[in-house]
Amino acid sequence: MFDSLSDRLGATLDGLRGQGRLSEDDINRAMREIRLALLEADVNFGVVREFVASVKERALGADVMQSLTPGQQVVKIVHEELTELMGTAGSGLSFSSRPPTVILMAGLQGSGKTTACGKLARLLAKQKRSPAMVACDLQRPAAVQQLQTLGKSLQVPVFEQGVDADPVEVAAWGVGQARAQGRDVVIVDTAGRLHVDDELMGQLVEIKDAVKPHNVLLVLDSMTGQDAVSVAERFAEAVDYDGVILTKLDGDARGGAALAVRSVTGKPIKFVSVGEKLDQLEPFHPDRMASRILGMGDVMSLIERAQDHISERDAKEMEAKLRKAEFTLDDFLDQLRQVRKMTAGQGLAGLLGMLPGVGRQVKNMKVDERQVDRVEAIILSMTPAERRNPRIIDGSRRRRIAAGSGSSVQQVNQLLGQFKQVQKMMRQIGRGKMPQFPGLRAR
Repeated sequence: MFDSLSDRLGATLDGLRGQGRLSEDDINRAMREIRLALLEADVNFGVVREFVASVKERALGADVMQSLTPGQQVVKIVHEELTELMGTAGSGLSFSSRPPTVILMAGLQGSGKTTACGKLARLLAKQKRSPAMVACDLQRPAAVQQLQTLGKSLQVPVFEQGVDADPVEVAAWGVGQARAQGRDVVIVDTAGRLHVDDELMGQLVEIKDAVKPHNVLLVLDSMTGQDAVSVAERFAEAVDYDGVILTKLDGDARGGAALAVRSVTGKPIKFVSVGEKLDQLEPFHPDRMASRILGMGDVMSLIERAQDHISERDAKEMEAKLRKAEFTLDDFLDQLRQVRKMTAGQGLAGLLGMLPGVGRQVKNMKVDERQVDRVEAIILSMTPAERRNPRIIDGSRRRRIAAGSGSSVQQVNQLLGQFKQVQKMMRQIGRGKMPQFPGLRAR
């Protein structure tokens, strides 16, 4: 979503980084480019004006103008101001000391609210909580059925009374059912409309009064840009919600809602949806998002994603193999599969983009995911003995492996050569040495 903004800001700040001295004209030109980049990203004009004024005031200060690295100081200021704009620190949920914690979900029709309920339930279950959901969206056809389907796939109970019941009564009854079953979190899905109206707000207020939620979350479609911010303002006038879930952040819209919603409404973004799958809801961290926008990577999110997909036992087993220099083609295949899981929904280029200094370089890189399929097919065409000891793979075996995997002997040779290099690198890591990569020098 932030590709265009990231490119514009990156190009502007790159022009400042290499300069030994900055004049006021340099700062003014950079601020003009930053202003245009934010406006093109569909950020509210008032927010842009305040942001640029704050950055400019700090950039013209003595700490920057007299610094030996003024360009780097300006980049640091832009990062800090972007972080401040989006909320300084991450904002989590409030949990009741007397379960169940009630979470009320609100939003317009089409914002992805019901799906967000399922995603949030999955995230909470992964945190060792026992969520339940209540179907109170009785306006939209099949909304109850959709929530039931999500609950079934997640093994999370869904309390519903059909589409002819009173949503306020269903909400109160559902929370009671969750309490009786010992559930510690209950997510209440409410009705949406195509636009904000008195009927929608009235029903939402009644449900809120009936269930007394500990968290009220507004689900906003980030693809709608400044309209999302306007919706957030109108909801804030009627319902005092606690935070925002931004959906469709993986889309190709310009991202203005993510940058402006907290500044305009004063409400923090708590979660962002980065894909259609149920596991693609993430807590929102303003500092990490600012780093991604400026092409600085997001190492913490990369580490967390790795922890989600690689168990502690697997990590210890791999460490033991490295220490004994026992890295085989089976291990190589396991690592490829783990990387594929980590890149689900965003591709390998998206994962590499989390590495500092790599983001913009890989943005337009075309990574052929079929290469991973081909590698997997070649390895699976080998016998267990060949995977343990590739040295026994002679010419006739290579021809057999190529025929069995639908590839060429040249591709088999290429994989074996690459594996030999990886094996060498793994041995160096196992001996506690930093591997040396051709063409790279330590700075």
